[in-house]
Amino acid sequence: MNRKNKRRKYDKGYYKKHPCLDPFSCKVCGRLVVPGGAGSEHRNHCPNCLSSVHVDKKPGDRASDCHGVMEPIAVWVRKDGEWAIIHRCKRCGKLGSNRIAADDNPMKLIALAMRPYGSEAISKNHVRNMTCSMEAQG
Repeated sequence: MNRKNKRRKYDKGYYKKHPCLDPFSCKVCGRLVVPGGAGSEHRNHCPNCLSSVHVDKKPGDRASDCHGVMEPIAVWVRKDGEWAIIHRCKRCGKLGSNRIAADDNPMKLIALAMRPYGSEAISKNHVRNMTCSMEAQG
């Protein structure tokens, strides 16, 4: 890569319009993460442990100085039915949302989705009643 292209890569807003093709090592599990297989042009979290790094103030700007580890804390479903991971920065506490990728670990995603049901805040009877009502609908 020549100097002109490298400099352009770090211009404000570059990642909003250009695919991120650079592999990176996950700060949590150490696995090498490559952009191929993500199903999108913007790989922003590890498909193995679902962790990310706090690099953006606004999506794609790469303007954050924090660079803390963003831990996956939950999943949510968007209006179009697509799943997204909610991340929280361990350093500054910022919350963010990232679309799931095609090659994300399905067991980790399901574990995140089921986390509330394993907590003491929801009684086992309540979970049983919800499960029974879902079976009756389907």
